[in-house]
Amino acid sequence: MTRFVLKRLGGAALVLLALSAAVYALFYVAPGDPARLACGERCNPAQIAQVRAQLGLNDSVVVQYLHFLQGLLAGRDYSGGAGLVLHCDAPCLGFSYQNDRQVTELLLERLPATFSLAVGALVIWLALGVGTGLLSALRRGGFTERALTVLTLAATGTPVFILGLLLLMAVCAHLRWLPFPTYVPFADDPEQWAWNLLLPWVTLGFFESAKYARLTRSSTLETLAEDHIRTFRAYGVGERALVTRHAVRGAVAPVIALSAVDFGTMIGGAVLTESLFGIPGLGKTLIDGVRVVDLPVVVGVVLAIGTAVVIAGAVADLLYAVADRRVALA
Repeated sequence: MTRFVLKRLGGAALVLLALSAAVYALFYVAPGDPARLACGERCNPAQIAQVRAQLGLNDSVVVQYLHFLQGLLAGRDYSGGAGLVLHCDAPCLGFSYQNDRQVTELLLERLPATFSLAVGALVIWLALGVGTGLLSALRRGGFTERALTVLTLAATGTPVFILGLLLLMAVCAHLRWLPFPTYVPFADDPEQWAWNLLLPWVTLGFFESAKYARLTRSSTLETLAEDHIRTFRAYGVGERALVTRHAVRGAVAPVIALSAVDFGTMIGGAVLTESLFGIPGLGKTLIDGVRVVDLPVVVGVVLAIGTAVVIAGAVADLLYAVADRRVALA
């Protein structure tokens, strides 16, 4: 197991290094002049040249990337003009073009909102998806399975923004069971934090639960058809014991792995949900950064999303190995 863990962590580190190089090349090398974006449309050539010098854009592409990598790992100093030096602590993603704030600080401010959204949605999609999948597998061929199949297809075919709009109109506008969501930090008021995130949680949880229901159902049926399950059944082991003690563990292993990956993706991928419900998270930050062409913010969010996905993938492999030792021994 130790060898397996070290191998996965080493692979994740290499992927993160390749990700940083790809993101830097995509946003800083491929487009136009970053100095013009940072300075603004009204800057004259002399001002743009000064900004290029301050940002170190006169160096070669390789040197610029090494400085960028140095900032991520150890921090970096930026020239602020008139002899002023601005220090950016690691992991340094530069300064926002709009407000001169460190991008890392901005992302850390927005991360709790996205994390809150992702955790609540994770609980809902696991409870709804796994429960539905298990019930559908155990009631195979009956009315219950057909009804759950229709529900799963409805969740699969409903876009997340359509579902969110329907919930807002039904729950907030017509029935008035809840006020329109306004994000409240958990530390300020835990009760209001939960009530205001309830609709976003249900929206994402219901949308994501469909694939977990299908995965759980197919995994459970596949596990129940294995030789050792048939042997237990021949020795008179009860169906409930077979399901709870043997079948569930084999069926849930791929669900655990997929959940870790989806959770990492959700950290930066809930753009539509955050924009729809006005949640000040990473997704909304990305949209705002793209709208005003704030390149460091866009790069920072993309790197944060990529890092979350890579880390989640490594965690998924480790969880899968814990649930099924054959993976670690392979």
